[in-house]
Amino acid sequence: MISLLYRAADAVRRRTLRGDHGRIGEDLAHRYLRSHGCTVVARNYRPRGGSGEIDLVAWHSGRLLFIEVKTRGSANFGAPEAAVDQEKRENLRYAARDYARRTNIEWPRTRFDIVSIVLETPTKIEWIRDAFR
Repeated sequence: MISLLYRAADAVRRRTLRGDHGRIGEDLAHRYLRSHGCTVVARNYRPRGGSGEIDLVAWHSGRLLFIEVKTRGSANFGAPEAAVDQEKRENLRYAARDYARRTNIEWPRTRFDIVSIVLETPTKIEWIRDAFR
């Protein structure tokens, strides 16, 4: 029953947010991570300095995850995670250090992950753990 409700919500969301792949992807990633045992504690976190944004911040198995969500309408132009270049990684690290400092989380307890989403039928979601290692 609940999966039927999720499918209906997805259909409405895709009509309402047509063309806003980023928002649709973040919603799908949020639900996917929750179903895999994560507790999402923040969305779209930006440090006061303005450099960088973290799509999702979540706890999983005693670690704080900083998650970048990359969404594409199709795989025609390559894998979504390939868009996380060195500059994007540096901006994410800056924002993550700010978040960890403000919440008093020790840096070794953190990790950077990527959730890659391709909005084809069926939707393909891949959770890439420790993506910046």
